[in-house]
Amino acid sequence: MQTGIVSYGVYIPKYRVNIADIAGFWERDPEPVVKALGILQKSVPALDEDSVTMGVESSFQALSAGNISAQAIQSVVVGSESHPYSVKPTSTIIGEILGLNGDYFAVDTEFACKAGTAAMQIILGLVGSGQINYGLAVGTDTAQAKPGDALEYTAASASTSFILGNKDLIAEVKHFDSYSTNTPDFWRRDGQKYPSHAGRFTGEPAYFHHIVSASEKLLEKSQMKPEDFDYAVFHMPNAKFPRQIAKKLGFTTSQIQPGLIVDSIGNPYSASSMTGLAAILDIAGPNQKIFVCSYGSGAGSDTFVIETTDLISNFQKTNLSVKTLIETKKTISYPQFVKWFKSKEFI
Repeated sequence: MQTGIVSYGVYIPKYRVNIADIAGFWERDPEPVVKALGILQKSVPALDEDSVTMGVESSFQALSAGNISAQAIQSVVVGSESHPYSVKPTSTIIGEILGLNGDYFAVDTEFACKAGTAAMQIILGLVGSGQINYGLAVGTDTAQAKPGDALEYTAASASTSFILGNKDLIAEVKHFDSYSTNTPDFWRRDGQKYPSHAGRFTGEPAYFHHIVSASEKLLEKSQMKPEDFDYAVFHMPNAKFPRQIAKKLGFTTSQIQPGLIVDSIGNPYSASSMTGLAAILDIAGPNQKIFVCSYGSGAGSDTFVIETTDLISNFQKTNLSVKTLIETKKTISYPQFVKWFKSKEFI
């Protein structure tokens, strides 16, 4: 059965914090920090925003852009590393606000930065098996990091929602696959407020190994080569890693550049590769091929081969673009953001 993307929506908070401002606050030289990461700003949530509110916004956008009734959605799967509740699903909150009538399958996923693409695979499986016609996959995060930790420079916020189905596709998912191992490069124990990480260990044995393994696996399965694709998206923990992995696999700068949202907003974790894919779908023409590979610490990667259809052009005319959302911004100071962050503990 043909399965793929029927519609999508993105939400990026308008607030930005300069990376140099964070470094300066902790009495570090901003120039080498910015140069090492390749990021000037990151998106941060307002006082009244969290993964739920952002997921609702991107999902409403997806319903509106695709002219789809909420009642048509038969499954809601929400991937996040920052679910507001440890025990209470985010998916049912979003489903209730969207107006779903209760007759739907709902579940939350959590697998670091690939929880959103895992949600996509679950929905694609349900659609492909004939269990449902339409499902909503959401990747949403207000990424958390210990103040002063290296993660704080890149941990950002955004949400992307994909409505997946079996008809009226703007892009068909031709193939998808995964690669997973028990690689503890990033973790947070129960009750701990902030995640821990293994520093440079997160590079070669974690990020690079899993993306290379997953990508080569799907390229072989689909009998395709990097040059067969018009665009490619790789998970973006910083501005350097996706560029390095693309070159290592044989993809060009022109193939990945349109999806490099990390340069402008940082790493919104579960929404990272999904937002990069959305940015490419904003500009792709009909019958163009897109390669996508996410990464989640712990560790694993999800891969997709996607081909746009003739319906993509009309859809682009109705959708709010990622570019517009990135450019709609207001810069705030790092102390102001910390004040908001601390205030949320008492809400």
